Amino acid sequence: MYIEMKVYGFALDPIAQMPVVILKDADGEQTVPVWIGAAESISFAAEFIGREAAGRNGRKDVFTALLERLQMTVAGIYLESVQDGVFTTSVRVQPAGGDELRLEVHVSEAMLLSLKYRKPVLVNPDLLSQVSQLDMSEDSFADENNARRFVDFLDQLDPSSMNKYPM
Repeated sequence: MYIEMKVYGFALDPIAQMPVVILKDADGEQTVPVWIGAAESISFAAEFIGREAAGRNGRKDVFTALLERLQMTVAGIYLESVQDGVFTTSVRVQPAGGDELRLEVHVSEAMLLSLKYRKPVLVNPDLLSQVSQLDMSEDSFADENNARRFVDFLDQLDPSSMNKYPM
């Protein structure tokens, strides 16, 4: 049985200097950090604060347009496993009147789709024992200081350095 988690927030990892998405279960007892790349952090931050990264031209992103054209809906977003620090994630789509299809996606895409479609991330319980757990009792990731540091990180991001970070 997968554990339902939601995107709680995002911050800048002070040690790795990389963006991290924070997933939290409904009870607030379990928290999973998911590091994303610098390039993906811009789209994630825009979606997180409720703006479209692509602008306000009325066009849909490719994934949304394709789903609509094929008359499919997003059935679920899954965080399935982690091996050597790399998450295996998938999006399940449901065709009208057909069987559910599983699409493997990059972890940052899964987090972005969770926000975009307002879907929870379903986390494999075996994965929880493998990943670092964060102590959220002090709300250290929720304070304004961390949000400000993340915004500063995005402001100072050099586009030429986008592909040099490990993914």
